[in-house]
Amino acid sequence: MIFKLLIIIFLISTLYALGSALLSMLRRNEDDSDKMVKALTWRISLSIGIFILLMIGYATGLITPNTRMFDSEKITTIQSN
Repeated sequence: MIFKLLIIIFLISTLYALGSALLSMLRRNEDDSDKMVKALTWRISLSIGIFILLMIGYATGLITPNTRMFDSEKITTIQSN
């Protein structure tokens, strides 16, 4: 549960960095361009962090894929109809 909460926090932080970069872009000041670059750098770093966390979670079994969609019972029911 804590692992999933950490991923959600990373996602929210990524959205915040993206919004901050958008506001800096819309203001069009030279000082804001540095802020925009820093915000986008944070966004990229957080996105890479999310990807690494997802891979670690999948490898350790903390996150499991949703396999209900591929149940053999459902597939045979769909094929027989």
